[in-house]
Amino acid sequence: MMSEAPSHPPASSFAPLRQKVFAVLWAATIIGNIGSFMRDVASAWLVTDLSGAPAAVALVQAAATLPIFLLAIPAGVLSDILDRRKFLIAIQILLGCVSLALMALASLGQLSVPALVGLTFLGGVGAALMAPTWQAIVPELVGQADLKSAVALNSLGINISRAIGPALGGLILAALGAGFTYGADVLSYVIVIGALLWWRRPQGADDALSERFAGAFRAGLRYAKASRELHVVLLRAAIFFACASAVWALLPLVARNLLGGGAGFYGVLLGAVGAGAIGGAVLLPRLRAHLGADGLLLLSAVVTAAVMAALTLGPPQWLALVILLLLGAAWIVALTTLNGVAQAILPNWVRGRALAVYLTVFNGAMTAGSLGWGAVAEAAGIRGTLLIGAGALLVAGLVMHRIKLPAGEADLGPSNHWPEPLVAEAIDNDRGPVLILIEYSVPQADREAFLEAIYALSVERRRDGAYGWGITEDTADPGKLVEWFMVSSWAEHLRQHRRVSKADADLQSEVRRFHAEEQGPVVRHFLHIDPPFHPAASKKKTEP
Repeated sequence: MMSEAPSHPPASSFAPLRQKVFAVLWAATIIGNIGSFMRDVASAWLVTDLSGAPAAVALVQAAATLPIFLLAIPAGVLSDILDRRKFLIAIQILLGCVSLALMALASLGQLSVPALVGLTFLGGVGAALMAPTWQAIVPELVGQADLKSAVALNSLGINISRAIGPALGGLILAALGAGFTYGADVLSYVIVIGALLWWRRPQGADDALSERFAGAFRAGLRYAKASRELHVVLLRAAIFFACASAVWALLPLVARNLLGGGAGFYGVLLGAVGAGAIGGAVLLPRLRAHLGADGLLLLSAVVTAAVMAALTLGPPQWLALVILLLLGAAWIVALTTLNGVAQAILPNWVRGRALAVYLTVFNGAMTAGSLGWGAVAEAAGIRGTLLIGAGALLVAGLVMHRIKLPAGEADLGPSNHWPEPLVAEAIDNDRGPVLILIEYSVPQADREAFLEAIYALSVERRRDGAYGWGITEDTADPGKLVEWFMVSSWAEHLRQHRRVSKADADLQSEVRRFHAEEQGPVVRHFLHIDPPFHPAASKKKTEP
């Protein structure tokens, strides 16, 4: 289960647990995540037994993250158009079957590197489909007043699982073997499925403007392409995680070769990362108050680079645990900062899909980084690779610090200020494309300021559904300026009415204040008309 940006909960943050459905699903997902972490520990350690090559170890890490890179955006769309409860149950069954296959192969001594990589990839497919859906159901389980607290509890649950799961998995792996470890993960999925079957999710009302998969997919990508603020977040995330992935790709080999530990110690190491993440989440509000988002991300880069450099010295195991506590704290600070900024700049209508784009970039950076650092380790060794990664992360952190993260303070709630378009008769929702013309009367003295304002508004038009935009002038009267934009269908234009935020309404007010006439700008809507006669089609019909 993926979580949104964690933060230190105030005293009232446990209020969502008073709601029975949320409490049951929250507890079930903690158990499910503990099982997933146990499975991941067993797989990461087994590959070092099957093949000590750094490339093989990194390949397993990449197999877990590559599906999320490939499928996060389609999964975000599916979470919006399918029954989320049934979808989650199907995903849990898939993941349970993956762990069941791993258990059988490990118990029979038939597990190989290709099989481990393939089944890890299937597990990653399940995780990719599940991540945006778990985020999307939270508003269904709690009221608006408890939503932020519920998100914080989700994050706390993930870190509790991260602190318990790896350590418990390592202990079971060392004491009873991989088969029992994978079996415990299978049991955790049974518990989650039981909780989802118990949840009676109310049926939503039919919406004539509900999006279909292809259209919703295009709308999400169009928004991500047009949002400059999201571009900054994606760039900062890609650079940070690509550099920092070196420590995660090589951590099993660090535990075995540099620190001289076994499977149990590797699990305890990962548990230390989880414990450090909980501590980092607790300290985060105080750090944020002093450093801001950009300062937090730079601090995370410096601490992570220092941890990577310290591990190359082969410290005593007790000291390595302390160092991994710092890694967990730095990692959760980076994750929380970037995810929190992404959340703050996204309106609700596209939140799942745009966050899926963020997950795609995050996991793409982790996947490419794991493969790249594995290849570097083949040539430079584990110590050399960690030092190179630490240097790259430190330089990248200092350079990227100059590209400031967006503040995320705009009011993105729907404004609902657009009037319904005038129509002579009912229009089929699928009909299109639609051309919208808005005529302004702008004095020559205000022309430059008007154009500056309307070009800023064009970004909002494209984000909310327009695939073409322009501004034209009347050749006979240059004071008459016409803004035009194209939308794929009548339904998509009606969705635009719902998507306009209060911050966008302020932009539109800024444009309209340059309109010189007392009556507002004239708005017209034009629909495409299919030609009544198609010569090519007619010829085809008459041919023998």
